[in-house]
Order: sequence, then C-alpha cells, then structure tokens
Amino acid sequence: MARAVWNGKVVAEGDQFEMVEGNVYFHESALKREFFRPSTTTSTCPWKGQARYYSLLIDGQENQDAAWYYPDPKPAAHNIKNHVAFWRGVEVDQ
Repeated sequence: MARAVWNGKVVAEGDQFEMVEGNVYFHESALKREFFRPSTTTSTCPWKGQARYYSLLIDGQENQDAAWYYPDPKPAAHNIKNHVAFWRGVEVDQ
C-alpha cells in the first residue's frame, strides 16, 4: 500500500503503483480526484516522453504542479501509463 499526503489530506492511496527513478507512481484509480486541478505546465523526459501536471487544492491552499503524469509515455516507460507521481512537499510512503 502506498499513500500520498499533502496539507493533512490523503490525495492518493492504493496497492497499484510503479517505482521509477525513486518516485512512486500511483495508478489513477488511487487518486482522490476532488483535490486535483489540471495545469497547463508540461515538461519532457528523454526516455519517458512529455509530462503533464496537476495542482492540488485543499482547504483553500494550492500546491502548483504538485503531481505529474505521462499521458502517452514512450515504450520504455509503458508501465507508468495511467499513473501519477508527486513532489513539492507531498509526502509519499509505502
């Protein structure tokens, strides 16, 4: 079981996850969607592809671009399709 917590709330929790480069990627079914807001931010990884981001909004506080995912990962990263990872103060344990 893996869990992600920010601002005192669990934002993701589940048994289905992948570990890549030290990051826990949660299956999208583990997300507490009420806390997520789409972002226009993107970035590119040479072997995973183009990342998109979500911001978290909890109790009026926003954590901009706190989560990222690869909507169409390159073949080497196929295992993280439909998965989301966190940073920027989001505490993740497993």
